[in-house]
Amino acid sequence: MTDTADARKAAAAGWFQELRDRIVAAFETLEDANAPGPFEGLAAGRFDVTPTSRTADDGSDAGGGLMSVMRGGRVFEKVGVNWSEVHGQLGERAQKAMAARGVPGMAEDPRFWASGISLVAHMRNPHVPAVHMNTRMFWTPHAWWFGGGSDLNPCLEYAEDTAHFHAQMKAACDPAGPLDGQDRYDKLKAWADEYFFVPHRGRARGVGGIFYDDLNTGDWDADFRFTQDVGKHFLPAFVPLVEKRRADPWTDADKDAQLVHRGLYAEYNLVYDRGTKFGLESGHDANAVLMSLPPEAKWH
Repeated sequence: MTDTADARKAAAAGWFQELRDRIVAAFETLEDANAPGPFEGLAAGRFDVTPTSRTADDGSDAGGGLMSVMRGGRVFEKVGVNWSEVHGQLGERAQKAMAARGVPGMAEDPRFWASGISLVAHMRNPHVPAVHMNTRMFWTPHAWWFGGGSDLNPCLEYAEDTAHFHAQMKAACDPAGPLDGQDRYDKLKAWADEYFFVPHRGRARGVGGIFYDDLNTGDWDADFRFTQDVGKHFLPAFVPLVEKRRADPWTDADKDAQLVHRGLYAEYNLVYDRGTKFGLESGHDANAVLMSLPPEAKWH
């Protein structure tokens, strides 16, 4: 069983790193494509890649990852594409959270392992939507599961852009078939609508996408294949929107709307996001955890 678990961990971590490499290359290609208007005088952006590390309470190595951040590009004002593979023992509060999610035996054996990719892109042009994507695998000696999804966060909404993005999310879901007796896309879209809602503002942070967590159907291969499909459909969902809108002219009012929307995004990530909370509570590199915050934001 241990050999099977180790093989699964290696396969998942390897896939998440491969997906990270694909996305970084695609985003730098977008930066290289010269265009008129707002790109004039700007150099093509490149990712700065920094290894990250996590240290256990006893001082031992507990894994790490790669933090890849591009700032001040032609297309991307700030984008982070992070990969991580960490392990160790969950603290008491995290153990209670796992127990509340139905994971037995955490007090007796609190070991964990987790790997994933996390991406947030804040765009230079207000007509190009911000976007988030992450997929992950979590393991304990008692259970394993996958989670993740992707959602679009425009400050200036275009119905056709929203429709394109959601069509790609549906295309990622459909081959895997129903989930818990429901259409998978419908279920995960509704979950995203609920999860990415900002209660203190009474509104969603964007136009949605899909979200899932605690995915363990009992068929690891099928659940991993679905998680791979979510990652594979990210670039087809997002890149065409960038290519269509990156050279559109914008006004001061457009930029103001973008900065205010970024404030909403920052509020959500700092107050509600599970990944932010887990990353900080588990001792992962704080800069990597908080790379999702925008380079500039505004509050009225």
